[in-house]
Amino acid sequence: MKKNLSRFSQTKKKYLTFIKSQKTLGNFFKNKSDQLSNFYLPISETIHKNYLRKKKTTIIGLAGSQGSGKSTISRILKIILEEKFNLNTVYFSIDDFYKTLKMRKLMSKKVNKLFLTRGVPGTHDTKILYKCLKNLKKSTFKKVVIPQFDKSKDDRYPKKKWLKVNKKPDIVIFEGWCVGAKPQKKKDLSRPINELERHVDKDLAWRSEVNKQLKNKYKKIFNLIDEFIFLKVPNFKYVFKWRLLQERKLKSSSTGKKTMNDKQIKKFIMYYERITKNMLKTFTTKAKLVITIDKQHQLKSIKFN
Repeated sequence: MKKNLSRFSQTKKKYLTFIKSQKTLGNFFKNKSDQLSNFYLPISETIHKNYLRKKKTTIIGLAGSQGSGKSTISRILKIILEEKFNLNTVYFSIDDFYKTLKMRKLMSKKVNKLFLTRGVPGTHDTKILYKCLKNLKKSTFKKVVIPQFDKSKDDRYPKKKWLKVNKKPDIVIFEGWCVGAKPQKKKDLSRPINELERHVDKDLAWRSEVNKQLKNKYKKIFNLIDEFIFLKVPNFKYVFKWRLLQERKLKSSSTGKKTMNDKQIKKFIMYYERITKNMLKTFTTKAKLVITIDKQHQLKSIKFN
């Protein structure tokens, strides 16, 4: 009993320390203690129970739109899973697997110029991503090295800065805005969803290739995921609002690093609009756990499917 209380106290301490370290704009951490007891602990307990049943490395796919809180929630779950449940937990993002700037420049010339902008399926190094997830699940474990991406420079960090996983993980938290996304039907691609598609992708080459990537290479990757958690935002207009907060956070914590203004962000999120809206329609039944986020950017409810 004392040991459990001690673990909980240590977990809460680390949780509060982490929150204090975050320069978060908005009200994401308005009710810190309530969030811990009502959301993060029950979610972590469920992950722990499921792990005990299988006793195998479990990959959690945590999906949600830009600015929904994926990386923050992932880090909090990692703290709780390690401190309270003693589970070796690895966390990384699909963003870490973006293709290099050189690779995207080549793709933009061969397929469509929109592939120069990172984000959509097709702009990730799926070969490395699949290999990393596959190797993390292997029973005979060998060191896994995970790429790291510098968004301020729009390019991959040198290999010496990549994340090294030296010990077989119990839990892998793999987060990303399109993690688990399904392709659309061909007929659904014909109608442009925004100005970007209307004016720059008139021949459908870009969105057709994105859809093809989801149907093939990304499906193979997402099939390695054991359980999905989905962060459900009110609607797409909040993606812009929260992405703006995210960019300001990056700007305030960086020196001389490239950030975007409001107009650039508005254009940037158009690249994500089609898949984000489709996931808001379809993913609530696919995910094992759905976390609803309200208009004030607060965790509102959790639903286990």
